[in-house]
Formats: sequence, C-alpha cells, structure tokens
Amino acid sequence: MGKFRSLIIVLLLSFVTLACSAGTPGANAPIDQNEVNAHIEVKGSDTMVNLALAWAEAYQKEVETVTISITGGGSGTGIAALLNNTVDLANASRRIKEEEITQARSQGIEPNEIVVARDAVAVIVNPANPIDHLSLQQISDIFQGKYENWQELGGDDRPIVRVSRETNSGTHVYFLETVLRLGEKDNKALFHPNTLLLPSSEGIIAEVRDNPNAIGYDGLGYVTHDVKVLGIDIDQAGNVVFPSMETVGLGIYPIARDLFVYTNGEPQGANKAFIDWILSDSGQSIVKELGFVAITP
Repeated sequence: MGKFRSLIIVLLLSFVTLACSAGTPGANAPIDQNEVNAHIEVKGSDTMVNLALAWAEAYQKEVETVTISITGGGSGTGIAALLNNTVDLANASRRIKEEEITQARSQGIEPNEIVVARDAVAVIVNPANPIDHLSLQQISDIFQGKYENWQELGGDDRPIVRVSRETNSGTHVYFLETVLRLGEKDNKALFHPNTLLLPSSEGIIAEVRDNPNAIGYDGLGYVTHDVKVLGIDIDQAGNVVFPSMETVGLGIYPIARDLFVYTNGEPQGANKAFIDWILSDSGQSIVKELGFVAITP
C-alpha cells in the first residue's frame, strides 16, 4: 500500500511539472519579445536623433520591459555600425549606397530599408538678408563658389559665407546630390573648398543666425525663427514654394527626402515591434509634432 501511495505522489508531481512547463515559454514555445527584457541599440542620422529620442521615450512608457539607446553621429556612422553588426537599427537621412550594400553582403549583412518619415531640407539665410527666394541653379552655383557676393544675386554688398553639414552627414550627401548636382547622375560638382563644415544641425542654425553673410541648409524640423527660410523658384513663371509639411506631402517642394531605418534583414522580435509602433498612428503623430512629414500607408 505504501509503495502504491508513493507511486501516486510521483505521478501527481510529474503531472504538475508538465502542466507548469506547458504554460511557460521554453525552447519549443514562441517568446513574445515585448514581454522579456530587451535592449535596442540605435545609431545614425543627426537629423533624426531628436525624433528617435522622442520615439524611444514614448515607446518605453508603453513597453516598460524594453530599453532603447539612441546615439547620433551621422547617417554614415549609423550605416557603418550596421555593416559592423554593432547596432540593431541604423537611422539614415539618405539612402544606403550601392557600395555599402556590397560591403554589407560581403560581411554577411543584408541591409533592409524601412521608410519611417519624410523631411524637407530648408535653405536658410540670416534674417537681415533681403533675399527671399532663389532657384535651385542659383543655390547650386552659390555652394560651388560661382557667386561670391550677395550683390550678384540682388542682395547687399556682402561676401557669401557657405555653411554645410560635414561629409559624414546624410543631409550633406543628399544636398550634394540633389541641389549641387541638381539630381544629375553624371554631374561631379563639389562644395567650394572654403565652405564651412559643421558637425550638427544645431550648429548650422547657430552660424546662420549669428552671421549676416551666411547661407546654409538644414532639416525643416531643426529650423527656428532665428533664421530666414528661402523659397525655391520652381519655374520661369515666378512660382515660389516654401518648405512645409503641406508642400512636402503634396510633392511640390523640390528638396524633400525620405528618412530611413535600416536593419540586418527583416526585423524580428523587439526590433520589429518597435518599428511597427513607429509606423503606427502613435509613432507618426510624433513625426508631425517635431515638424517632419508623416508617411501614409
């Protein structure tokens, strides 16, 4: 009788163990990455860094088990980190280059592109500058050094001071390809050698604000009332378009771009959940709050 009773107890304990195991995620059960401690490392575009910080702060309030680290450094830095497999998400304000894709694949990395917002690049001058609008050709010529004095463009007799983001910036690359080179594949135009290169969007704003001779460019989300935004002449009839969420959304402002997140292959787990949230109404409402342009399905 004692042996029989012991056998019943062993069987009952085994049943309880199996039942508990069935209710606990194990090697054969899918794990919801939002329900475990997860860390997401994000690096890249300085244009996107404030947006990324706002996304991370809001998301971590909703999903307390996930921590997100955000650092800038420029689009090139973020993409390089992705190629080195040291980040989960790389933010970029320019599209990844073919040579970067080739390098990535040689290292077993498969770049996956996700458009998360849109942005206008505003051309800015000091508020004391009487010029209100320029054509893309004129802006290209200014940054190439073909104009040296504002008087040549109808302004005051002042030397032109060119201000740009540094070469690792996705905004620098975009402006070079879209404005200096006017979107022409075979155009090899470069910034004039005396162009002042600055490491941050805030630095661009500060220099143009304080220098009555300066002209620069910056993402619309960083532009303040301390600088003047120039309109862009879009045709010979005198039509001028200024950057705004509306003109970018309508596709009529000519210096507008997508903003990207790059992952190694299709995002999974916590990374996918975060990106899905970014693309949701919650994430896109923050895009609009910070002066960027939300994307639509």
